[in-house]
Amino acid sequence: MTIKQKRLALILGGVLLLSAATALVLFALRDNLAFFYTPSQIVSKEAPVNRTFRIGGMVEAGSVKRTGIEVAFRVTDTAQIVPVTYTGILPDLFKEGKGVVAQGTLGADGVFRAKEVLAKHDENYMPPEAQAAVDKANQARERTQKTLK
Repeated sequence: MTIKQKRLALILGGVLLLSAATALVLFALRDNLAFFYTPSQIVSKEAPVNRTFRIGGMVEAGSVKRTGIEVAFRVTDTAQIVPVTYTGILPDLFKEGKGVVAQGTLGADGVFRAKEVLAKHDENYMPPEAQAAVDKANQARERTQKTLK
């Protein structure tokens, strides 16, 4: 084997080893990845059904209904609304009209079943993805109102 062939074999071996390591890492993380979707994306069927992801937005005022430890509420990005159910104890900062991020699955019936609910930590904070979604929905609503006038 010449030096050139040895070098080529070493490079190919390194690429194969790196590819195998990347595949193993991605395989290990595939169940832990949770993508973020807004209510508008969920209503437009961009979100996966029966797969874990996160939804973010504002808790719609007047939508929180408690039955024991089960809570039903609606999340909105000011353009669309998605119903959410959660069984468990909600964070102390969870309130109507405030930002929320919930992780869970979307059922075929369109109800998001949260396994975890996170509330904002102060009055000025909203997750960046949720803030961007609310801003985008507000801009779309303003454009629609302008065209109707």
